[in-house]
Amino acid sequence: MGGWTCLTPPVCAHGESPVWRGLEDRLYWIDAGLQRLWRLHVPSGRSEFRELPQAPGALVPCRRGGWLIALRDGIYHLSDWTLPLERIADAPYDARRVCFNDGKCDPWGRFWVGSSVDARDRPDAALYCLRARDRQRPELALIQSGVYTSNGLAWAPDGKLLYWADSHGHAVYTLPMVSAGQWPPVLGMRLLLKRFDARPADWRFEQDLGQGYGGRPDGAAIDSAGNYWVAMFEGARVLCLSPSGQILADWPVPAQCPTMVCFGGPDLRTLFVTTARQRRSAAELAHYPHSGAVFARRVATPGLPPATYWD
Repeated sequence: MGGWTCLTPPVCAHGESPVWRGLEDRLYWIDAGLQRLWRLHVPSGRSEFRELPQAPGALVPCRRGGWLIALRDGIYHLSDWTLPLERIADAPYDARRVCFNDGKCDPWGRFWVGSSVDARDRPDAALYCLRARDRQRPELALIQSGVYTSNGLAWAPDGKLLYWADSHGHAVYTLPMVSAGQWPPVLGMRLLLKRFDARPADWRFEQDLGQGYGGRPDGAAIDSAGNYWVAMFEGARVLCLSPSGQILADWPVPAQCPTMVCFGGPDLRTLFVTTARQRRSAAELAHYPHSGAVFARRVATPGLPPATYWD
């Protein structure tokens, strides 16, 4: 598998949002297609899931344990694997046509989460920030708007720069954290880091065996050197971009649709990637039968521990 190890069977329709929990030696992630929360004890290989009431878009750990999960109609807190979800913020959009998507926590303990337009017909998706839980009802603020699919969130190691992708626009941007500590946070001008070739209107996997189209940026993570690692959905690859946008690594993945990467393992030098198989053609799944699995491989530069929500 070109350096990748397959950690699970192809159990996910649309795996997303992997997060490493070092104290448990576990990888957590979500399945947006089958509405599940998964966890894998990596040393033993034992995995399990719990059902969710709606399609999840993002998963982040909380400082005092537990999780925040962005579902279609709001943001929920899960204090323990076996306990029910508690909604702490309503979705600020029309949930009949928009849903929450990729999300991450910043160095100040706030949860940033984007949205995605189901029909991709209008750029009505946006980026929001949930204030740390210093009051009874956490406040959700609109930060940026005007995209089709918010994705690829990550922060530079010093916290001064936000990376943000518009998957539909095939672009990754950087935004300076001008007033990071204040509420709501203020971002500087959006600058293009990297634009990728658009998906051809008539593209089909069967025509080129996946070699002609490079994919669009999906979920991402930053390593300790400040490089941006991004899963290229429909591109069957993971890229590593320098802070200036130069491609430092281009690694094929044994699935046409990698969805998101994260760093983990005891030394944070294991790169995990989730993948999707939902609505893929029979020919593609025959070529990539492990689509929907979680993969891992070793990297030279360690990543950073996942930032937590300050609850």
